[in-house]
Amino acid sequence: MTFAGAMSNPRTAPFSELIEFLGRTQTFTDLAPEQLAMLAQIARSQSYQNREILFHQGDEATGFFIVRSGRVKLFKLSSAGREQILHIFSTGDGFAEVPAFDGQCFPAHAMALEATEVLCFPRQHFLALLERQPTLAIDLLKTFARHLRRLALLVDNLSLREVPGRLAAYLLQQSREMDDVARIELDISKVQLAALLGTVPETLSRALQKLSHDGVIAVEGNVIVLCDRDTLEQLST
Repeated sequence: MTFAGAMSNPRTAPFSELIEFLGRTQTFTDLAPEQLAMLAQIARSQSYQNREILFHQGDEATGFFIVRSGRVKLFKLSSAGREQILHIFSTGDGFAEVPAFDGQCFPAHAMALEATEVLCFPRQHFLALLERQPTLAIDLLKTFARHLRRLALLVDNLSLREVPGRLAAYLLQQSREMDDVARIELDISKVQLAALLGTVPETLSRALQKLSHDGVIAVEGNVIVLCDRDTLEQLST
């Protein structure tokens, strides 16, 4: 597979800064400095422009990634071309670990949503490192568990909830991730949000209008104010 983004050595930034960054990521947060240094040595920086593809579904999985800056969406396309966003990854998030482990092809597409830098960990180098550092494998199991919970929530949303319930669950989740704030600034377009919720923009707009009309939320441009959290909780269950 040939990656579209330009590749460079990770030492474009100071090596110690790269080690510090890896230590702040969820995937490697519990590792010792010497283990982080080993990871930094095999990491390769790749840069992508807005809407540039990192990989396509079916491409050979030559490694896994951590977002250094920017955002990446992981998505699938139906035969009719309809997009289902599986997740949007931002700084510090890792993705594509499973295919890097099992050697299978990437199961979805990945695209940069803005100017983005990722760190790629080549599969063969990483597996060799795991043989020497089994603690890394334990930390990755935690990452796999988080991904599994995320996918289980996605299945639950798409199969058991109507669009207003999916929207309510998403808004509550965003609120909790930002320490239960009442004002949520959307950092994705409504088209992307619709794809994330498994619907089309027109249906999402109707759901937003209904919740706004009922006083559950207030829409102020790309900011959504949670006015009635109890009703959102009821809709999301």
